[in-house]
Amino acid sequence: MCHHLSHPAHCCRVFLRHFLVATNTDAHFHHNFFSFASSIISFLTAISPLTFSGEGFFTFFPRWSKEGYWEMNGAEGQLETAFEIGVVVPKSSGNCKDGDEDTDCVEVLVEEFRKAGLIVDRVVGLQNEFIRLGAPLKTLGQAAAELQLKKRTHIGVDLQFHWDEVEAYERQPDGSLFSWLERYCCYRHIIYGIVNTSTSTFILKSDGNEVHWEPGKPLLRTLESMSIVKEVFPVHDEKKRKQLLRSWALNWWDFTAQPIDDICNYYGTKIASYFAFLGMYTRWMLFPAAFGLTVQLVDFGSCQLFVLSAFFISIICWAVLLFQFWKRKNSALLVRWQMIYPAGGVNGSRSLEGEWYQFQSPVELMRKQGADKTDKPRGKEAFQREEWVGHFMRFRNDAMIILSIICLQLPFELAFAHVYEVLRSDISKFCLLAVYLFIIQYFNRIGGKISVKLVKYENNKNIERRADSWVYKVFGLYFMQSYIGIFYHALLHRNIMTLRQVLIQRLIISEVLENMLENSLPYIKYSIKKYRAVGNKRKREKGKSSEKTQYMSRVEKEYLKPDYSASIGEELEDGLFDDCLELALQFGMIMMFACAFPLGFAFATLNNITEIRTDALKLLAMLRRPIPRPDATIGAWLNIFQFLIVMSICTNCILLVCLNDNEGKWKISPGLAAILIMEHVLLLLKFVFSRIVPEEPAWIRANRMKNATHVHDMCSRQLLRSISGEKMHAELKKDE
Repeated sequence: MCHHLSHPAHCCRVFLRHFLVATNTDAHFHHNFFSFASSIISFLTAISPLTFSGEGFFTFFPRWSKEGYWEMNGAEGQLETAFEIGVVVPKSSGNCKDGDEDTDCVEVLVEEFRKAGLIVDRVVGLQNEFIRLGAPLKTLGQAAAELQLKKRTHIGVDLQFHWDEVEAYERQPDGSLFSWLERYCCYRHIIYGIVNTSTSTFILKSDGNEVHWEPGKPLLRTLESMSIVKEVFPVHDEKKRKQLLRSWALNWWDFTAQPIDDICNYYGTKIASYFAFLGMYTRWMLFPAAFGLTVQLVDFGSCQLFVLSAFFISIICWAVLLFQFWKRKNSALLVRWQMIYPAGGVNGSRSLEGEWYQFQSPVELMRKQGADKTDKPRGKEAFQREEWVGHFMRFRNDAMIILSIICLQLPFELAFAHVYEVLRSDISKFCLLAVYLFIIQYFNRIGGKISVKLVKYENNKNIERRADSWVYKVFGLYFMQSYIGIFYHALLHRNIMTLRQVLIQRLIISEVLENMLENSLPYIKYSIKKYRAVGNKRKREKGKSSEKTQYMSRVEKEYLKPDYSASIGEELEDGLFDDCLELALQFGMIMMFACAFPLGFAFATLNNITEIRTDALKLLAMLRRPIPRPDATIGAWLNIFQFLIVMSICTNCILLVCLNDNEGKWKISPGLAAILIMEHVLLLLKFVFSRIVPEEPAWIRANRMKNATHVHDMCSRQLLRSISGEKMHAELKKDE
C-alpha cells in the first residue's frame, strides 16, 4: 500500500474536498462543513481503529478500493490529478445575460471538456481567463485506445493499447502508465476531438459576436480560427517542478549527476537525452582537461613536440570512445524508456510512432503510405520513384546550401577577418565587430528560413527527420561563421600567439556572454510582459479603488513566459537546437585546435558543469513547459560531432607539423608527407575503435532475443490450441 493510502481518514478528507468543489457551493459553507466532517472522521478514527486503518477501511467501504482511487487520480500514490494543459480565452466582460449562458462560447467549451471526461479548473487572470485541464487515468486510457497507441507489454513486445487489458502493459520508471508524450497526445486527441455530432449548426456567442459551429467541425479549431481561444499550451506541475528544482537545478554539489528518469517523465525523452549526453560528455571531459592543463602549464623542453603529439592522439581516441560509449548508453536509455529501435538504428525513429508528434493515428498514416486495404495498393515502382526523388531533392538542397556558403558567406567572413586584423584602433575593431554581429544574425535568419522551405520539398518520413535535415543545412552556416576567422589566423598569419588569444576570447568571453544572454533574456521578456499586463489592468480599473487587489495567478505567469523555441527555424526545432549548437561549436573549437590551446578542455569542463544547472534552471523557472518530442536521441548532432572529429584530425596534423621557432613563426619543414601519414593513421585508429566497441550492449541483444523467443512460443502454443480445438470440433461433429 502506498504512503498516501496508509491513512484512510486522510482519503476521506480528500474525497470531501473534491465533493464540495464539485457541488459549487459557497466558500464559507465549504469551510464550515469541511471542518465539521473532519472532526467526525477524527472521532471515528479514535474509537474504531480497525474500521479506519489499513485493509479494514477498504472492507468497510467496498467501492473505495485502491484500484478505484488509482483510476480516479490517474497515477498510483498521487493525491490529486495534475493539471497539465492550459487553454487561454478572453476574459468575460460581465455583460452576459442569464439566457446567453447556454450559448456562450467559453461556457459551452468548458461543458464539452467536462463531458469528455476532463477535470476543469477556471482561473480568471488580469487580462485573460485560463482553463486548466487534467484527466483521470481512465479518460487517458480510452483516448490512447482510440489513437491505437502502441505500448510495451510485460513480454517485451509493443502491442496496441486496450483499456480493458491495462495490467498487461509495463509502467514508466516513475510507476505511471503513460509517458508525458503519450499523455500530451491523448490530451490533444480529446480536446480537438470535440466535434458537432448533430446535423444542424449551433450558433454560439462571444461578446456580442456569433460563432457558427458547423456539423462535423471541431469546436476548439472553430474557436481558434475566430481568435476566441488564443492558445493551448502545456502547464507546469508545481509539485514535480519543485522536486526537480531541488534535485536537479539547485543540486550543485553533485556536479554532473542528474535525475535523468525524472527529467524524462516530466519533459519527455528528447530533452532527457540531451541532458544525459551533456552529463556524460562533461564527466568524460575530466581526463582531457587534466591532461591539457598539464601540457599547458608544464614546460617539457625539447620533448614538447612529442608530448603534444601524445596529447593529440589521446584526445582523438578519447573522442571516438566517448561517442561509442554514448551510443551504448543511449541504447540502454531507449530500453529503460520503452523505446526500442532496431540494432544499428539509434539515429533513426520508428516509422509510425515517430509521427505521433503530428497527432495522427496509425490508421491515417497507413492510409497515406498506401497500406490501407480500402485504398488501391501502391506498386513497387511508386515506392522506388518516391525513394529516389526524395534522395535527389535532398542532394540538390544540400548542394545549393554548400554553394551558397562557399560563394557568399566565405568571402564575407574572410574579408571581415582580414579587416579586423589590419585595424589598429580598439574602437574601430569594436564598431566593426558590432556591425558584423548585426549582419551575421540577419544572414543566419535568412539562411534558416530558406533551409526550412527547402526541407519542405524533401520526402522525409516524419518531423524529426525533417528537423535533422534542417540541422545539417543550418550548421554549415554556423560552422563557417565560427571557425573561418580562426582558420584565417592559423593558416595565413601563422601566428600561434594570436591564435591562442582568439581561442581564449571565443572560449571564455563569448561563452560567458552567451550564457548570460541565454538566461537573462527570458526573464527580461517575462518581466516586460508582466509589467504591461499589470499596467493595462491598472488603467482599466482607474478610479475603482473599492475593488480588491487582484494578484497574478501561477498559470497566467506561465502564459507570459517565453516558449522554449529555437532562435531560427521555429517551425522544425525547439530550444534544444541552440543548446546542442552551443555544445557542438564548443566541441569543434577545443578539438580542432587542441594542440594550439590544450587548456581549452579545462575551460570547457567548467562551462559545462555550469551549463547543466543553468539550463535546468532556465527550463524549470524561466520558460514554459516545452511540448514533448518523440525522438530519444540527439539526432543529427551525433553525425555532426563525428564530422568534427575528422576535421580535428586534419587541423591538428597541420598544427603539429608546423614547428615553432624563436620568433613565433611557423615553418612547414616536415612537409606534406608527415601530414598525410599521421592523418591516415589517426583515421585508421578512429575506424578500429568504432568497430572494437559495439554500439549496443550484449544484454540488450540477449533481452531482445529472449522476448522474441517468448513471443514465438506463445504464438506457437496458441496456434496449436486452435488446431487441436478445430480437430476436436470436427471429430465431435463427425460422431454426431
